[in-house]
Amino acid sequence: MNGTILLVDDEKEIADLIEVYLTNDGYAVRKFYNGTDAMEYLENSEPDLAILDVMLPDIDGFHICRKIRENHFYPVIMLTAKVESGDKIMGLTIGADDYITKPFNPLEVVARVKTQLRRCRNYNNPSSQEQKNEYDIRGLYINRDNHKCTLYGKEVTLTPLEFSVLWYLCDNQGRVVPSEELFEAVWGEKYLNSNNTVMAHIGRLREKLHEPARSPKFIKTVWGVGYTIE
Repeated sequence: MNGTILLVDDEKEIADLIEVYLTNDGYAVRKFYNGTDAMEYLENSEPDLAILDVMLPDIDGFHICRKIRENHFYPVIMLTAKVESGDKIMGLTIGADDYITKPFNPLEVVARVKTQLRRCRNYNNPSSQEQKNEYDIRGLYINRDNHKCTLYGKEVTLTPLEFSVLWYLCDNQGRVVPSEELFEAVWGEKYLNSNNTVMAHIGRLREKLHEPARSPKFIKTVWGVGYTIE
């Protein structure tokens, strides 16, 4: 098996279709049509990745994502019928790693699953790491060996994607990293002009680092270009 996928969607036809595609690709699928059953499953089990529908009849997907992020860092993909950018940003800022809007091609879901699992496994595989595995920048410490980040000695809890974004910026300290480069390096997908995923994750990182909005100390915006840690 390629891994275990938690799938939660109250639209039975959609959930069953995604399950078929994932199963055919070698994944074990734990499927639920409501949030309550999914939460019970998560009490004693840890999948490799979760696919959560936002709108559920009992507990919404945002709530489940928040509960997952209290103790776990495996990838989370949100599904939604909504197209508002605010919903997407909310999902990303509470710890989701990707966001897919309905209707979609099931093959796209499988591709997104593969991308997230590959990225997650690469960052936890010592053989894929470069020689430089830690940075200490004016009190901001990040270590890729143990996936830890601290600010002035106090631990900062980051999702895998947040860690990857911060690591890439630290690894390119002193250089302005274009949003396109940052997205393609971390997410492993082609960047689109309308993509606000990077901005959402930068915003969440700044919040966790207690960065003032107008004069951030660490992650600085170079308008029209990208981001840098000087």
